[in-house]
Amino acid sequence: MASWFNDKKGYRRFSDSGDYVHRWVAEDKLGRELRDGEVVHHKNRDKGDNHPDNLHVFRNQRQHDRVHRKDQWW
Repeated sequence: MASWFNDKKGYRRFSDSGDYVHRWVAEDKLGRELRDGEVVHHKNRDKGDNHPDNLHVFRNQRQHDRVHRKDQWW
């Protein structure tokens, strides 16, 4: 069974590799590895909630940033 830790920013990482858990879950959900530049977003903003339904993959950081800027107006 894999073990993980929370990094300083609150993201879960695998203890053995340091890889982000949310990126691994997103790859499993997509059935492929993430492409260069793709960004995994936590829909509910909870960095510890890595359930596949809570993750969305954006093609790039610009698209991801657009969602967060939109949130600031609410």
